[in-house]
Amino acid sequence: MEEFWKFVGGYWWLIFPIMGMAGGMARRWQVMSRERHERRLETLRLKGEIKAAQIAARGGKTGPVPTRKQQEKAQAQDHADLLTRLFAEHDEITARWLDYELDVAKLIAFPTMSDGRQPLTAAFLRAKKTADALRPASADAKASEQQVSEYLDAVGNYSVAFEVAEQEARRVRNSTFTEDERKRLDRAQQLLKVAVDESATQAERNVAYKRVREELDGLIVLSEQAVQVLEKQVARELPSQPDAAPAAPPTQPEPERMPLRKPLPGE
Repeated sequence: MEEFWKFVGGYWWLIFPIMGMAGGMARRWQVMSRERHERRLETLRLKGEIKAAQIAARGGKTGPVPTRKQQEKAQAQDHADLLTRLFAEHDEITARWLDYELDVAKLIAFPTMSDGRQPLTAAFLRAKKTADALRPASADAKASEQQVSEYLDAVGNYSVAFEVAEQEARRVRNSTFTEDERKRLDRAQQLLKVAVDESATQAERNVAYKRVREELDGLIVLSEQAVQVLEKQVARELPSQPDAAPAAPPTQPEPERMPLRKPLPGE
C-alpha cells in the first residue's frame, strides 16, 4: 500500500489530463444523448400523425364509415408520405457523407471522417449500414407499420451518428497525427491545388497528383471512388491549339440596295 501511495505521489500530475479526457468524453455522450432524445420525440410525433390519420379514416370525420379497403388505402398513403420524407433525409445525410468521402481535400482536412478505427466514425458507419438495409425499395412498397417504424428509428440514429462524427472530425482535425505526419498532410493539400488547377499544364498536374498519393501513403486511405473523381479532375483536357486564330464571325446578309432613281425629263 505504501508503494502505491509513493507511485501516486510521483505521478500526481497525471490526474489533470485524465480529468480533461473524462470531461470531453462526458460532454460528447451528453450531446449524443440529447440528440437521440430529440430524434425520439420526432419519431413519436410522426407516429402520432400516422395514428391521427388512421383514426380519422376510421370514423373521426363526419360521413360514412370507410370500408376496410379505404382504411388500408389511407394507411398506405400515410406510410408513403412518411417514407418520402424519410428517403429525403436519408439521401441528404448520405450526400453530406459523400461530400467528405469523395473530396480528397476534405479528407485531408478532416481525416477521421474516413477512418473506421475512430469510435464515432465506426458508429456512424454501422448506423449507415443499418439504415441502408432497412430502407424500403420505394415509397409505394408494401411495408408494415413495424417496418416503417424501424426504418424511421434507423434514419434517426443515422442522422445523429453523422452529426456527432462530423463534429468530432472538425474538432480534432489532424491532431491525431504526429508533427511530421501533419507536415506531410499540409504538403499534400498544397500539391492537390496544383493537381486540379486548370491553369497548370497536364505534366504539372500529373506530377502533383503523383506526389499527393506519395504524401498520403500510409496516412489516409482513399476510396476507389475518391481516386476516380480525383483522376478525372487531374486528367481534364487542355485546349489543343491555344494560339489558334479566332474563328471568323458569321457572315451577315448584305443590306438590300435601293433601286436607282430614273432621271426626270430636263435633268
